[in-house]
Amino acid sequence: MIKVTPDPPETENVSPYESLDSSKLHEAAQRANEHDYTSRLTDTPLVNIFAVVPGLHIETLLANASETLASVNAMASDLAFELEGSRRSVALAIQQMIELSQLLVNEALEQVAPAG
Repeated sequence: MIKVTPDPPETENVSPYESLDSSKLHEAAQRANEHDYTSRLTDTPLVNIFAVVPGLHIETLLANASETLASVNAMASDLAFELEGSRRSVALAIQQMIELSQLLVNEALEQVAPAG
């Protein structure tokens, strides 16, 4: 049988990291640890990634909160049915707290903008 590719040359098992000077690596790690990362943070004003636009109507805020709670409620319910034992109980407890929050928000929304 003819072998198309030759065997690779035999070499010693040498780690590529054995040739690195550990004292230089230690010095580099020290410099990285001592670097003042806070100086960059103070130059940039703090900005929230997520924010609510000021001045929105209360009905809009409550409606969006209600929809968000409904979505999280569905996710928690789905998760609870994939778990077993105490983890399932925790997920169901979270789902119930979400449901209670949703009831409160919906009642506030009904008082602000009654349906019908």
